[in-house]
Order: sequence, then structure tokens, then C-alpha cells
Amino acid sequence: MLKQHCQTDKLKEACGIFGIFAKRPIEIPSLIYYGLFSLQHRGQEGVGITVSNGKTVDQYKDVGSVGEVFNREIINDLNRIKPTIGIGHVRYSTAGSKGVENVQPLLTNTRIGPIATAHNGNLINAEEIRNQLERHGSNFYTSVDSESIIKLISKNLTNNDIVNAIRKTIMNIKGSFSLLIMTKDRLIGLRDPYGIRPLCLGKLPSGAYILASESCALDVIGATFIRDIKKGEMVVITKNGIKSIIYNKNQMQHTCIFEYVYFARPDSTIDGVNCYLSRIAQGKSLYQEHPLKADMVICAPDSGEHAANGYAQASGIPYGVGLIKNRYIARTFIKPTQELRERSVYIKLNPLRVNIKNKDIVLIDDSIVRGTTSHHLVKALKNAGANKVYLLSASPMIKWPCFLGIDTPNRNQLIATKHSLTSMRKIIGCDYLGFLSLEKLIQCCGNKDKFCTGCFNGKYPVKTPK
Repeated sequence: MLKQHCQTDKLKEACGIFGIFAKRPIEIPSLIYYGLFSLQHRGQEGVGITVSNGKTVDQYKDVGSVGEVFNREIINDLNRIKPTIGIGHVRYSTAGSKGVENVQPLLTNTRIGPIATAHNGNLINAEEIRNQLERHGSNFYTSVDSESIIKLISKNLTNNDIVNAIRKTIMNIKGSFSLLIMTKDRLIGLRDPYGIRPLCLGKLPSGAYILASESCALDVIGATFIRDIKKGEMVVITKNGIKSIIYNKNQMQHTCIFEYVYFARPDSTIDGVNCYLSRIAQGKSLYQEHPLKADMVICAPDSGEHAANGYAQASGIPYGVGLIKNRYIARTFIKPTQELRERSVYIKLNPLRVNIKNKDIVLIDDSIVRGTTSHHLVKALKNAGANKVYLLSASPMIKWPCFLGIDTPNRNQLIATKHSLTSMRKIIGCDYLGFLSLEKLIQCCGNKDKFCTGCFNGKYPVKTPK
């Protein structure tokens, strides 16, 4: 059944990955389905599941969200081979077009049989690798950097040693990656030498091992969290158990700090830091740096919710609802005229007039990228009767693009790159504009030496394109 139909003002995550290895057949496709549902926030453009029973590999993938692509009939069809191994992927495109050919897992035939890969991250030397492989006769069927990984693994396969082939491959790729690799009889997970993108290990009561981008995906299927995969670590899971290989010991930890600001679900814990508690701490720290007086604290739903709660706790200002989110909005919707384009923000978020009229409001969002949504929200609140709107960001000014797995605008589209704080405040139309300092954000995330903060200060753990 191998089937391959093959703007919002927010930073966008690259992808979410989920894998499972069991010694005996269990409901592998269903477990992956639920795991991917819990990672849906990491990508909604495409989804795929690949499974194996040790002899046969099957796959289904398509563009769309998990619920749009998969149904009970498809899950049952994948389950007909009684699989014991499987990997899944939800996609947001930071590299390559949005066509079904770019939906992962990517599946290719090699001298040891079919290999499937699912990748979260971004390779900064993908084009260079692709050109080298094409000069040596490789044909590419997608436009994603992940295909370069699987082609390199296939090229490096000697003596049928998949682990050694992966070792050679990852010595040649640069950038960020959490990667799942599935052969007919084993599941392999690895994290880049800096630990930029997250990956964790869990276990079901049945003894099946789970690898997932976030710990929330373990909770939803009843798995127990064991630990995070370490930076520069590869884990190989077979019927004989699990083996850890540290392939790179030389780099410092640089987890993407935006996981704790916005990307990860609040019920996830990454590298020992709980995202919910981190966001509450961000709100409390915002009050330390910006002690405003107001009638109510509100959030930009849903991204600023927990930081707004933290600010309210620290300030004593009541937390309330000021903006109502339409939770049934499609991922895209028709905006046929300029007037309707300008009104599109109200389709997603509408002010609650009875709660904000004649009040001074502290509006908290996780970040400010272009400033366009912030402008519309402030304008909507004031049109609904708010006296003053004080806008606070639970992260520092975003001044630099990301090359390591986050879809960021061109640098000249970042409002903080082109404008002073005073100028930004005037453009957005708020009565006060404040940002959490990088020093405080790092404190809220538990360890000053463990984060990639390139989007805030231009300092990246790897050499980036000019």
C-alpha cells in the first residue's frame, strides 16, 4: 500500500519525529498516529508513517495534518503486516517545497534492504553534499536536505554495516539534526553534536522503546520517560536491546532556547527543563524588568498564556481573557480582497470588549518577529475600548535569522533589526513596549551554558552561511 501523493507572524519549527521498536507485534501504526498527534504543533504541512515487520516495509504519507491524512482504514492497512518497528514524521518546510514528494519519512532501497529516515533540523551544507553526490551519479527525487542524509548513508554502506555508514555520514553533515533511521530490523536515533534539536527516549509497559521529539508524545501513549538523547549520541535499538554510542564528545550543549519560549508544548520537558515552568518564570522575570501598573494582564493566545500567568502572579495584577481565539480556523483560508486581508487577524483573534473596555491592559506574547500581528492586536484592543495597551515580549528582540531548523524571515523583515525600541513602539501602536533580556531568559531556562541564542545575538554554535 505504498502511497505517496508523492502568515503568521511567528517563527516556525521544522518538524516532529516519533519512532517505536517492539519485540513482538503491537499496534505500531496506531501508537505512531497518536504520538504524531501530540507533536502536531511542530508541523502541519505533511505527515507520514513507515513500518516494518522485519521482512516487509510499508509506508503511507501525504500533505496535510495527521487527522487529514490518516483514518482508521489506512491505519488498519499499515497494521496488516503486523509491524514491530515504525517511524513517523510531521513536517513544516524549512527546506524544499511543500509537495508530497518532500513529505517524510524518506524511504530508499539499499544493499541491505529498505532504509527510512525522519529528520528534524536543517543542514547548512546540504547543497554542497547534494552537488557532490550528483557528480558521482546520484539521482535526487525531492528538494529536501534530508535526502542528502539518506543518500550519504547508502553511499557509505560497506560490509553491510549500517552503524559505521551513519558514523561516516554524520562526520560530513553540518547543521542541526535529530534523526530517526529505520531498517527492516532496527531503529536508530541520533542527535547532532550540539544537541540543538530535541530527542528523548521512553519505554512502554510492554517493553517497547520509543524515540520522540518531545516527552509529551510519550505521555499520550502511556510510555515512561527514560532520558533525553545526549548531544553527539546515537542509540541503536534491536531485538537484543539498546546500545548507546557517543560519536562526538567535543562540543558544548546548545539546545535551541526557543523550544522553551514557544516551540515545544508546555507539558514537555527537554534536557531537564520543563517548558511550562520556564514560561511561568519568563513572565515573572518580565515583571522584574518591566514593573507596570495596569488593570489586567492578558495573553496573545495561546503562545503568551503561561508567561502572562507568570506576570500576573508576580505583579498581583489580575489575569483575564482579552482575546478570543477561533479554534476552528483552517490552516489556510480565502482572503480575496485587500480589505479582508487586513481583517484576517480578527478571524483568528477577536477582542472581548466587555473585559477590556476602559482598562489599562498588559498584553504578553512569546515573541515579536515582524511586528505585523502585534500592530493588529494592539489596534483591535484599542478599537474595543482599552485605555492603554502595554506590550511585552517573553523573549529578547529577534534580530537574526536561524539556519538550524527554524523558518525565519529574511533579516530585513525582522522589525527589531531595522528599528529602535521607540520606533518599534510607534509602528506597533502600543503605549509601552518591552522585551525580556537574554540574561533573564537564560536564567529561566536553567543553565547559562546550554543554549543556541543565535536569533537574538547572532552567535551560532556552527559556522553559518553569510
